[in-house]
Amino acid sequence: MLAKRIIPCLDVTLDEKGARVVKGVEFVNLREAGDPVELAKRYNEEGADELVFLDITASPHGRETMVDVVEKTAEEVFIPLTVGGGIKEIEDISELLSAGADKVSINTSAVKNPSLVKESSEIFGSQCIVVAIDCRRNFELNEGEHFVTLENGKKAWYEVVIYGGRKPTGIDAVSWAKKVEELGAGEILLTSMNRDGTKDGFDIPITRKISEEVSIPIIASGGAGTHHHFYEGFVDGKADACLAASIFHYQEISIQSIKRYLRNRGVSVRL
Repeated sequence: MLAKRIIPCLDVTLDEKGARVVKGVEFVNLREAGDPVELAKRYNEEGADELVFLDITASPHGRETMVDVVEKTAEEVFIPLTVGGGIKEIEDISELLSAGADKVSINTSAVKNPSLVKESSEIFGSQCIVVAIDCRRNFELNEGEHFVTLENGKKAWYEVVIYGGRKPTGIDAVSWAKKVEELGAGEILLTSMNRDGTKDGFDIPITRKISEEVSIPIIASGGAGTHHHFYEGFVDGKADACLAASIFHYQEISIQSIKRYLRNRGVSVRL
């Protein structure tokens, strides 16, 4: 059995103060969490399995990913590093891989130009290409293709959103996940906006649904607040990895304590 992965996420923004890690709730009300390079170094030392670096204002602001910060981050970590945000073309991917990224995460550009997923996976290999899917519950039952039964018994479908959650697309998240697998994506980073930053637990219904519909690994993102949430993400949500941000940034829960909790409950992890 492949070991389940615990992945801290650095949501990085760039302003007059420089590059900063921030965290919000449902993609808004951001508060500062620290320096990306220093946090990356800490997570490498604390036993994270991988690290995700997302330049969350690159696409909305129409700028390129902060390559210099990626280079400095990559110098401090010796675990797989995934970088996303502002990737629009093959040259962007090549530049980030040259800067030290092991994988790239494509979100908005994948929706706007699906051929980018196919072309990039053919050039760099599927193992390098992660498609990030940000989605939100939609209760308009005459619109979606794949309906999911929620914890309260209601039915909903999950709509893909882009530009950092600012723009709904009308695309069904399950259908999109199946499509990007066909295009050659090697992994999906799935974030439920309904749970982002809430610490109410991962969005199990959509995580499980997509995990069952595709054969590539799923990273569950959005909502981690307790040790048990990770257990639910892996066992109930059938995720291959669980990603979290604020509980790690503000040192509410340690990576090692989560791994010990999971190991004691029969989940395979690397200690």
